Amino acid sequence: MKSCCEDKAGELAELRTRQGRVLGVVLAINAIMFVVEATGGIVARSTALLADSLDMFGDASVYALSLWVLHRGPVWRARTAVIKGAVMGLFGAGILIEAALKLGSEVSPEAHTMSAIGLVALGANVACIVLLFRHRTDDLNLRSTWLCSRNDIIANLGVILAAIAVGIVGSGWPDLLVGAFIAALFLRSAGSVLREGIVELRRVSRAP
Repeated sequence: MKSCCEDKAGELAELRTRQGRVLGVVLAINAIMFVVEATGGIVARSTALLADSLDMFGDASVYALSLWVLHRGPVWRARTAVIKGAVMGLFGAGILIEAALKLGSEVSPEAHTMSAIGLVALGANVACIVLLFRHRTDDLNLRSTWLCSRNDIIANLGVILAAIAVGIVGSGWPDLLVGAFIAALFLRSAGSVLREGIVELRRVSRAP
């Protein structure tokens, strides 16, 4: 029995080590891409790119929290899931406000810069989701992390499509619409992560 328990403990420690390495890599990717997309969003005057850069920043924060809580107990992992949901919701609300402020603007974003940076961000997020895929069912902490990267790919595709549409119609409306879509995606995922985190927190808090 003792040997069995020791084996289980060793397997768990090995799993946490693998998770930590993956989270460290995706944290670095998202931190770098935040700087790239934020700079590109300012240069191209693109709401969608700025929204996606905020997504990268939010994800980097989420991955840092996930890494910090990795070797802690189930209560802390559930609390972190609730924090993640709140962070995602705040970013979604911020993007909606930014899009609303630009409604009266007649300045169109730079389509070529949007599409180029959107493609780079898409490649970065595909790499992240491949790294996280095998861990998506490990626990609530890793599941919420995987959801973030899945949403990122959808947002990146939206940025690329918006860039194409802006280039065709010569208007900033596609950019604003994609920014609002990304915000809605954030808010929907935030609600899901918050609900799961609260349910899990209540369950582990009642456990003896």
